[in-house]
Amino acid sequence: MAVDLRFNLEPRKALEFFRGKGYATSFGWQEVWQYEHDLAFTVAKMMNVDLLRDVRMAVDKAIAEGWTKQQFRDALEPRLVEAGWWGKAEMTDPDTGEIKQVQLGSPRRLQTIFETNIQTSYAAGHWAQIRQTKDDAPYLMYDAVNDAQTRPEHAAWDGLVLSADDPWWQAHFPPNDWGCRCGVIQLSRAQAEAMGKAEPDTAPAVQMRDYTNPRTGETTQVPKGVGPGWAYAPGSSRIEMQRDLLTEKERAFRDGK
Repeated sequence: MAVDLRFNLEPRKALEFFRGKGYATSFGWQEVWQYEHDLAFTVAKMMNVDLLRDVRMAVDKAIAEGWTKQQFRDALEPRLVEAGWWGKAEMTDPDTGEIKQVQLGSPRRLQTIFETNIQTSYAAGHWAQIRQTKDDAPYLMYDAVNDAQTRPEHAAWDGLVLSADDPWWQAHFPPNDWGCRCGVIQLSRAQAEAMGKAEPDTAPAVQMRDYTNPRTGETTQVPKGVGPGWAYAPGSSRIEMQRDLLTEKERAFRDGK
């Protein structure tokens, strides 16, 4: 049976990832970039750490208890309104000193906070399980929703079967943009062969485009079809750090230190 963890991954693995994060304050979402989200929980323009902690607690409960978006909003909106973090307001940009009119809390922002953190936490838990089970199920199939909201590039990747170790996944493991609902399905060799895939597909050619981060001024290249800041596999950097730490411990043990 195929392993479709986008829908049935147990919350424990998502929680393990989410609870391993620290905190980061940021004025713009571009300040916490890609793999940095593996290490820190942040909400753009929420500079009050106590308020940030309350939002984090709500996300934690949403993952642990399976909250809906409406439950998440009902739990947080009164707290944000009470704290004055709601609607449009003037804030000083800490980088430039400029006073800007910004959007703080809103139903749309709460939906974004909910969806982004739930999706990336489950994606990270899925990635960790894939690394553990890839000997038995070595392939991943890209799974797009395929409706009117699906991005054309994501629809084109639907059904693509690649090795779980293919470098393509490092920049294309979903979600691949704000609001992306794509996932992957893990397959054994027998399952792939039953689909007519005696060998995995060839990874699509990656077309890059320039993106200039408005917060840092740095210009980087972003894969076409992947939103700026989304070209990473959630949780993968933490796995790499754990592997590096284990390697260092093994080296120290061999050296008698």
